[in-house]
Amino acid sequence: QVQLVESGGGLVQPGGFVTLSCAISGTNFSPDVVDWYRQAPGQGREMIAHLADATEMYADSVKGRFTITRDYSENTVYLQMNDLRPDDTGVYFCNVLFGPSSYWGRGTQVTVAS
Repeated sequence: QVQLVESGGGLVQPGGFVTLSCAISGTNFSPDVVDWYRQAPGQGREMIAHLADATEMYADSVKGRFTITRDYSENTVYLQMNDLRPDDTGVYFCNVLFGPSSYWGRGTQVTVAS
């Protein structure tokens, strides 16, 4: 059974940086697609970063500040978040696709406040 565990969240000051990790277990295969989503307080879940093969895509709200990467040897996905703003606050979820099968982690909270 594929499982995803996000980590790295916490309280960060505006202008600060943090790296989120998403560890994938329960499989010897690497996902075809890896995404990060964010759910702000009282809002729906929004895709903010996407990586498939060598193609990266970002939501306009994070473009130039966030970077999605993956480590195939560790089967881990990362989200480097720089120049954080209060409206980056939310729960960050990792989502991966193995063909038509989609898997989610439980999320990690990031709070940007001084």
